[in-house]
Amino acid sequence: MPCIGRFAPSPTGPLHFGSLLAALASYLDIRSRGGRWILRIEDLDPPREQPGASNAILHTLDAFGLHWDADVVYQSRRLSHYRDALEYLLSQHTAYPCNCSRKQLRSRNVTGYDGHCLQHPPAPGSNCAYRVRHLTSEQQFTDRIQGLRRYQWQGHQGDFMVFRRDGLFAYQLAVVVDDAEQGITEVLRGSDLIDETPHQMELQAQLGYPQPRYAHIPVITNAAGQKLSKQNLAPAISAHERQGLLLRALDLLGQQPPAELADASPDEVLSWATTHWQLATVPAVLSLPADAHPAP
Repeated sequence: MPCIGRFAPSPTGPLHFGSLLAALASYLDIRSRGGRWILRIEDLDPPREQPGASNAILHTLDAFGLHWDADVVYQSRRLSHYRDALEYLLSQHTAYPCNCSRKQLRSRNVTGYDGHCLQHPPAPGSNCAYRVRHLTSEQQFTDRIQGLRRYQWQGHQGDFMVFRRDGLFAYQLAVVVDDAEQGITEVLRGSDLIDETPHQMELQAQLGYPQPRYAHIPVITNAAGQKLSKQNLAPAISAHERQGLLLRALDLLGQQPPAELADASPDEVLSWATTHWQLATVPAVLSLPADAHPAP
């Protein structure tokens, strides 16, 4: 069975170096094994999205030679699929309405969720979110980079949101449905999402979906120690710097590109990287010198 991977950015701004790192690692991990690489735009949160960002992301990936193998999937066009999954979870009595606000949770001083709305259901017809019960009290999985991960849930501590009170489907549900329907076998992404994995595994079990293999690369930070992200105003990468950025990314991913690639074209850099890709050399933690910047 061929391996299928994906890169799934949110269109909240142009592609930055941290996103390039994740895209490149996912691309090389799939291409090195002759698999298919799919692009998905996770545009489920309109208030956070930036006009034109989706097209800018596609243009940048293409300019860097990271070409995808199928039509781009937009989550905003797949709401009926998420609705069907939610209705199934409700029919199985594992999803339930919840109108607890963050302020209420803080006032109750709870870790995770306390199951309040299971004991005190919201009034019928009220504006509610929906949570899913975490039926598995203990979970573990072996991440291909980070190693063995173990999780324990007490009571309803692990119950998680799949539909928001503002009428938007949550990331957890959408990503699980899409990964299953696209036949994703390999998920390689940033380690800031690693603790979402057990919730996604729970949904996969409840919906009868196969479980992909997971790998989480270390998150790169800026000079202030913050995760490099659009929210922290990470600068957009430029196609004019693609050769240097690709080599910098490969070095951070532990691939040790040879010095002669400094004079190679971006296509030649990618060709070398695909042939020599070694997931085993990707570091679990990324440590940069205090005066270093993530990108050239």
